[in-house]
Amino acid sequence: MRLLIIEDDRDAADYIARAFREVGHVADQAPDGEEGLALAVDRQYDVLIVDRMLPKRDGLSVIGELRAKGIETPVLILSALGQVDDRVKGLRAGGDDYLPKPYSFSELLARVEVLARRRGGRGEETVYRVADLELDRLSHQIRRGKQDIDLQPREFRLLEYLMKHAGQVVTRTMLLENVWDYHFDPQTNVIDVHISRLRSKIDKGFSQPLLHTIRGAGYMIRDK
Repeated sequence: MRLLIIEDDRDAADYIARAFREVGHVADQAPDGEEGLALAVDRQYDVLIVDRMLPKRDGLSVIGELRAKGIETPVLILSALGQVDDRVKGLRAGGDDYLPKPYSFSELLARVEVLARRRGGRGEETVYRVADLELDRLSHQIRRGKQDIDLQPREFRLLEYLMKHAGQVVTRTMLLENVWDYHFDPQTNVIDVHISRLRSKIDKGFSQPLLHTIRGAGYMIRDK
């Protein structure tokens, strides 16, 4: 999943982002309502996590503006304002779920996964398949044929992105921006190392290779 965390408490935002990244998700951060709104409009996210009390533009205003623009990305409101009236206001403003602070990350993760699953029911794929390789975005299970495959979080994100673009050439720049969150080339062999590890896990022992290097262009997952 790709998440946007709109939270002005830097420590809290860093904690949430780090926790989601550790389980294999992509997490962007915005410290105020204006920047959060701009990111939510400009980029595609599976779920937004929005604090209510934000500088420059409050969370409910951000959600209202998104809904007015026709952006239906699921929103989980995360706020210290936890009374019934507060929750009702948040949901009526366009929020899809409301979790009062303090909270446990396990509950936050479960609620976000539910929102992503509902979005999946409206057309967003949650399971990718290429030949006999299958990746479940929500359960983080990967299987090829009858064999379960264990991947590290970064390897999972790499395979998820490649399978999302199956049959298409994926460039190094695309991988750096969408898997590593780099918007520059750090001039390292990090991609080559991870591609090599991934290839050994999903192709080794199978007669048909699925992960291909396209010389001078990038990489591709395909079934032929």
